[in-house]
Amino acid sequence: MKSFFAANISVGDELENEPFLIQDSILRETKDGRPYLLGTLRDKTGQLAFVFWDIPSYVENWSQTGSPVFVTGRAVRYKDSLQITITDMNLNREPALEELLPSSRRSQEEMIAELQAQIESLGQPWQQLVAHLLLNESFLRDYANAPAARNMHHAYIGGLMEHTLNMASLANHLAGHYPFVNRDLLLAGTLLHDMGKAIEYDISKSFSFSEDGRLIGHITRAVVMVEKAAAELGNFPEDDLRHLVHLIASHHGTLEWGSPVVPKTLEAILLHQIDLLDSRVQGFFDHLANDSSEEPWTAKSSYMFGTELRRPDGFDWKAS
Repeated sequence: MKSFFAANISVGDELENEPFLIQDSILRETKDGRPYLLGTLRDKTGQLAFVFWDIPSYVENWSQTGSPVFVTGRAVRYKDSLQITITDMNLNREPALEELLPSSRRSQEEMIAELQAQIESLGQPWQQLVAHLLLNESFLRDYANAPAARNMHHAYIGGLMEHTLNMASLANHLAGHYPFVNRDLLLAGTLLHDMGKAIEYDISKSFSFSEDGRLIGHITRAVVMVEKAAAELGNFPEDDLRHLVHLIASHHGTLEWGSPVVPKTLEAILLHQIDLLDSRVQGFFDHLANDSSEEPWTAKSSYMFGTELRRPDGFDWKAS
């Protein structure tokens, strides 16, 4: 049972066997060769920097990203932000992940209802295919709980569905804004493009990669799932299927970013740009929410943007 959450820890607080997850860590050495650990702790409310001087050798073996731990130490201020100086750390073998993993600000019920409405707005045979894939009861449970990423954006329970619904709203707007857009193709591709992340990520031990995620990846997995579903239904036009698969395969935009092909159709170009826009904007918000500074500028540089970020006037979000 947690006594302190990241969002309400203050300078001077003494932590004793407090549960956290290691968000990231790096092992370094002092000038005289003594090992120490630098990194970030997280729980459902946010993140905190930490330092662990003279780290025992037994801790080095398991102090890695995603490890659930018990932390003993003291909260101090370092370079205008809060930091935990750790004096002891032990592995937590039975973590209460609902206390440690953040969740979407939107309720799962609300998002599922919006997902169903987006699917119902599709014409046939698109509606049948997307419903067959996403509204399958066992898959929907994993899809609704999955994050959209491990760190950069929407890295929380429900993040995948929130990201997808944000994109669907943008896709509907842009389909009406630009000429020649096949709205059903674009919306279907938007709803399905990241569905493989429900299999790629394992939330039983923080947001780590599953075996399927490491070996296959969400793009390839989604392509396989879509083609299998179309074969099961037996009535999906071959050319439409080919265009839909192209959207999924190309949505990262470049080969360097993991797409096996680059966008080559109007709908594929739009999908990539929508994905990029929503991930970047939410990445901006997530960095602000997780930063401990109370100044207009964040104390830490954003990994996504490579710089400190300035809060918009009135911004008061905290990690949820």
